[in-house]
Amino acid sequence: MEMTSFERVKAALEHREPDRVPFDLGGSVLTGMNRHCYAKLRNYLGLSEREIRIQDAMQQLAWIDDDVAAYLKTDVGCVDPQPPSSPGLARPPEIDGDYYSMTDEWGIEWKMPASGGHYFDMADQPLKAAVTPADLEAFPWPDPSDPARYVALKQSADRYVYDQKKAYILGRQYAGIWETALWMSGFEKFFMDMLTNESYAHALMNKITELKMEYWGNALDAVGDNVLIMSEADDLATQSSLLCSVDLYKKMVHPYHKRLFDYVKKKAAAKVYIFYHSCGAVKPLIPYLIEEGVDILNPVQVNADGMDTSELKREFGKEITFWGGGIDTQQILPFGTPQQVRDEVKRRIDDLAPGGGFVFASVHNVQSDVPPENFMAMWETLREHGVYR
Repeated sequence: MEMTSFERVKAALEHREPDRVPFDLGGSVLTGMNRHCYAKLRNYLGLSEREIRIQDAMQQLAWIDDDVAAYLKTDVGCVDPQPPSSPGLARPPEIDGDYYSMTDEWGIEWKMPASGGHYFDMADQPLKAAVTPADLEAFPWPDPSDPARYVALKQSADRYVYDQKKAYILGRQYAGIWETALWMSGFEKFFMDMLTNESYAHALMNKITELKMEYWGNALDAVGDNVLIMSEADDLATQSSLLCSVDLYKKMVHPYHKRLFDYVKKKAAAKVYIFYHSCGAVKPLIPYLIEEGVDILNPVQVNADGMDTSELKREFGKEITFWGGGIDTQQILPFGTPQQVRDEVKRRIDDLAPGGGFVFASVHNVQSDVPPENFMAMWETLREHGVYR
């Protein structure tokens, strides 16, 4: 019996086998598609030309239009907050010499080459000179309770769940707790703060956690009881190792994740699954993420050290849902042949799909260098091979 998209995703999250593996493209700013690739895909599919709307300026992601979502039979929608009524520290992109330059509402400056740029890179940090909790009290923080953020959440959520019968991911207003601290401070500075200026590091992590709790309280109230998935994201690892030791993570990051995720699960009007993003060789921290309340790991970066899909499924597949990891996006999807793409997709489905607990998406966003032929080889193989018997 064919399920609705909502039923399909819910079954996967409950570690039951649905009728087929659910498919996500564009359900979050972590499972989307670069605008250049999206334009090529629309043309390849013979869909009408239209202005590409930007889902995430920093990553230059395109909103997945309804006609593409219908063609690809996506199972997940995206419900993100709107910009606040007052821009605060934010400044829109503008030409600055050879670059586009913009500042987000947290005061972080980003730049992208004006010619041939694919996404924005971090250029300056607002807390690079901050050293005391008093410095944090003087900072003009974003207002999580600005009503403008929430005006469209309920309408968008209801459209997915009741009109389209889809699940949706309720998006955060910014990066994760630790990632925001790193971005606002600069990586080297905050790594040093964690070791040599703990009172300040804890004060910054605590402040970001409180702002996030305020945001999530408002967002969950806005969408009501049809929420199924909420999204948080830090990058905890590189391609080959963690960004910090397990002991330092337990001391400086783990308590704040636990506090936030406990709050979300208590606050939500219905059972909510916590979707947590970290690229890289994150396997040593998966037990701690589970303890914190994480239900979904995104992605499985299949070519990072220790991220073998069959081993991860065997060790953690009963406790966590793997969302993404359907195909390597560093080599196979952009540079492989269509047959190599098909072989990779079959392998990942074989490893991750049994027993449910798997939602198909590529490893992170589909980048601008992915040929539409390879993307469609991925999708066609999922449609053929991702059916539960």
